[in-house]
Amino acid sequence: MPAPASTPGDPSGQVVGFDRSELQIIFNLYGRMVAQGVWRDYAIDFSASQAVFSVFRRNGEAAYFRIVKEPKAIRKQGAYSVVAQTGLILKRGTELARVVAILEKKPKLVMV
Repeated sequence: MPAPASTPGDPSGQVVGFDRSELQIIFNLYGRMVAQGVWRDYAIDFSASQAVFSVFRRNGEAAYFRIVKEPKAIRKQGAYSVVAQTGLILKRGTELARVVAILEKKPKLVMV
């Protein structure tokens, strides 16, 4: 997959993006959450330092969750993170599938 076009303010021309396998993981999760009626819209942003997949519950609202890829942080706490609407980092790590697993709805035990 070709790299996204560079932004006008980026002199190096290098932009961080998601590769095909990362997008497959993200869109699989997104599809399941849309089918459950939890998420409704998304946006993808690329910059020189990070790539962000934002999820929205309704159009016109702030992002409900953001899945961020920041390669410079890979040696510290991992390149991937999930950020809540409030800015709280819910999970960080080096494996995208494990990081986004925090967004999956877990089945609950109901006692009758």
